[in-house]
Amino acid sequence: MSSASGPASVPPFPPEYRASGLLLHVTSLPSPYGIGDLGSSAYSWVDRLHDAGQKWWQSLPLGPTGYGNSPYQSMSSFAGNAMLISPGSLILDGLLKATDCESGFPSDVVDYEAVIPFKNRLLESVWTNFKAGERKDLRTAFDEFCSQQEHWLEDYALFRALKARYHGAYYLELASGPSSARSRSSRQLSARLGDSNRSGPVCTISAVPPRRSTQGARAFQRRATDRRSAILCFPGLQ
Repeated sequence: MSSASGPASVPPFPPEYRASGLLLHVTSLPSPYGIGDLGSSAYSWVDRLHDAGQKWWQSLPLGPTGYGNSPYQSMSSFAGNAMLISPGSLILDGLLKATDCESGFPSDVVDYEAVIPFKNRLLESVWTNFKAGERKDLRTAFDEFCSQQEHWLEDYALFRALKARYHGAYYLELASGPSSARSRSSRQLSARLGDSNRSGPVCTISAVPPRRSTQGARAFQRRATDRRSAILCFPGLQ
């Protein structure tokens, strides 16, 4: 395709390209933690696609969900859904203990009302352990991520902190009243958040697949991010 106003654009695939794949949202992967995540089951799923001759894994959007837990109602164009972080991987990383993650969730349905507080408690434990000095080798990567993503991360962290403080209130409600958060007044924000809520974690995950090894997907939950893609293509599958 070409136009008089610009150079020719290259089609995403050559005319003879043919491939197949499957649609499966990450939350539908098997997991002992109540909801599918980007841990070992995602690695196994990619390997099964490879073994079956498939070249594409299509997922639903991977952003943080709000009311109704719909992946099509995301609260951020940059952040990933913290519910997709794998507790199993965090155990391997030394930031959680296996006993922290014991649960009795059903294997055939996601009970969001139970899963969300469960995983949030795990992430609070991870943050507490990290602040206490566990995995000091990750501190540099964490600081680099915060610096590189500052253009969206600070605003998103403030938004999520306010939303948590006011029990998931609609965002227009957060911006109303004489002590509106829109002014960014330190005094007003302190009053709204409360001292005990100002230093909690806001967890983000990458929503764009990084480079893939020949066996399974690379870890998704490193703190790197970009605009998310609903189509996951792994060169190793081809």
